[in-house]
Amino acid sequence: MPNSKLKQAFESKKFVVTAEAGPLKGTDITELELVAKLLKDKVDAVNVTDQQSSVMRLGSLAVSHLLVGWGIEPIYQVTCRDRNRIALQSDLLSAAVLGIQNVLSLTGDLPSSGDHPQAKPVYDLDSVSLLSVIQGLNEGKDMMGNPLVGKTDFFAGAVVNPGADTEAAYELQILKMEKKIAAGAKYFQTQAIYDPGLFEKFMKRAEQYKVPVLAGVIPLKSAGMAKFMNKNVAGVNVPQDMIDKISQAEDKTKTGLEMCSDLIKQLKPLCQGVHIMAIGWEKKVPQIIEAAGL
Repeated sequence: MPNSKLKQAFESKKFVVTAEAGPLKGTDITELELVAKLLKDKVDAVNVTDQQSSVMRLGSLAVSHLLVGWGIEPIYQVTCRDRNRIALQSDLLSAAVLGIQNVLSLTGDLPSSGDHPQAKPVYDLDSVSLLSVIQGLNEGKDMMGNPLVGKTDFFAGAVVNPGADTEAAYELQILKMEKKIAAGAKYFQTQAIYDPGLFEKFMKRAEQYKVPVLAGVIPLKSAGMAKFMNKNVAGVNVPQDMIDKISQAEDKTKTGLEMCSDLIKQLKPLCQGVHIMAIGWEKKVPQIIEAAGL
């Protein structure tokens, strides 16, 4: 199996650009294929979310496999919320057989936040122990040390939140980052960033680990969206001047996209790449990339 193109992009010191594809609720993949074709050759990889926000959708494994078939490099998101260690390892073996090379390890949101709040959470493993499992599969053994007939070759990543709002929470993120690297994380993707100064402070701490970081960005659609994230999404802080700007804009879409592109320009000198989470604006990602001069 050839090396992950994402891994090669980081190794060549290219400024890496990834985007996100959220599988839909249902079996119609028309929209997904349209978005995939728009993103093809514009990004280095497409991150496929795994039951994002605990909302039941088409699975990330199937969609990652579709992307491979469409000539796009997927990042297969795996959350620990819905499966025990047997199912997680089995799905990872399946992903390897289906030609998927990049994995992003996540613990996963609580089911109570989604559309099936009565669902029982599993959390047999967490994102750190899942990274250890992936490392073991790459070395040819399962979690119990049993040998595999054919091993995996995953390029494993993890997430980090640079915008933790208290000193204790911030230190906890650094500690988690260290644990994830020790468990096999080869790159990181961050929570949405709106404050380049805060991100710069984080990167000064993180650069000692010599692991690539993709800065997460989410284009703002409205002042309401910004206020909602400030209130409900841990570690996300949209500054008031950005809220005022989108609030007063006549063309909110145009302004939101411009603000996102400007933010990417400010973040670019600080990190190894950017991860664009467009949340419904996937078709506008090429526009954001072009305006950011990437």
